[in-house]
Amino acid sequence: MKAAFILLSLAMLPATAQEASNGFDLSTTLTTEAFYSHQLAQPPREGTPLDGAFRALFYPTWKINSHWTLTGSVQVRSRPLFADEFKTQGHGIKTNVLQAHLDYSRIAAKRSIVVRVGMLPTAFGSFLARYDDTRNPLTQMPAAYGYYYRPVTTVGLMGAQVDATLGGADFRAQLVNSSPLNPRSIFDHDQYGSWAGGAGYTIRQGFRVGVSALRGPYLDRHYPFFFPGEGRPRSSPGSGYGIDVAWGHGPWNVYGELQKFQMTYKAIPDFNEHTGYAEVRRVLAPRWYIAERAEYIRASAFRGYQTYETAVGFRPSVHQLVKVGYQIQQGSVIRGTLANVAEIQVVSTLPSFSLAR
Repeated sequence: MKAAFILLSLAMLPATAQEASNGFDLSTTLTTEAFYSHQLAQPPREGTPLDGAFRALFYPTWKINSHWTLTGSVQVRSRPLFADEFKTQGHGIKTNVLQAHLDYSRIAAKRSIVVRVGMLPTAFGSFLARYDDTRNPLTQMPAAYGYYYRPVTTVGLMGAQVDATLGGADFRAQLVNSSPLNPRSIFDHDQYGSWAGGAGYTIRQGFRVGVSALRGPYLDRHYPFFFPGEGRPRSSPGSGYGIDVAWGHGPWNVYGELQKFQMTYKAIPDFNEHTGYAEVRRVLAPRWYIAERAEYIRASAFRGYQTYETAVGFRPSVHQLVKVGYQIQQGSVIRGTLANVAEIQVVSTLPSFSLAR
């Protein structure tokens, strides 16, 4: 389990490229979905409650030799895609480079080290290792993860990272150009170094516990909550702390995270948030599974809420997965079933394109 967490990130390196001395591989995951929610018909979107979306994830990998690899992950998606976008205006198509990094690895019995330089997923938390729809048994992400204005971005950050394993322990340390609390392009103003890292221990095969943390300036002068009288962006750090657990045995898989975040300000009170989720998947038959996720969010600046998501998955073939899911959101400012989401998702893995020697 620790090897998957450290070495796979968002995508597995293809077997052809691993076994060859060098080579190129391009694998693709394509997701199409339809969803129904009354949020889509409310202001500011004011559309119809039934809508659809697609997402394509491309994973190019060039293995230069036994130690050096170029790894990428490019996402092309329509909007809205996730439930947190149901409250925004308009439709569109957006491309994100989630990963683009050069890796150097040394792997031996019971120990390894990997150095990465380039655009990286944040080292905070554990869900991003299951970001691909083939690995996420449900149709939505945990509430802490998202593109913008979520505590943990899914967008790539520019920087460097070191991963290491020793026996049952794994470690990671990362320095990037901006905080995962507010990702910044390398072409944006107000970029300040931010670090994240974590460690874990595999107690026994299939059972891992871990911790992670992040800290660094997160504000920029165009941030929605950068008000007149605020101090210099570099003087207001953001921080996060988390614990995670993963357990798998037979037909069962269990994941969970608890996270706490603080964003400091000068002009307004500090913003604090804590969140957590527990996720369970049970294989019912070779082609069928059922999954559940329960989570909560509590914050100092808004009233908290909790969500409960259920999905049933069916595999028509080895390259296709169909999910039918329903998410219930409850809170003091949520009226009835207005925030609930029903969804059908079809996930396909396309044949890989490989050139190897």
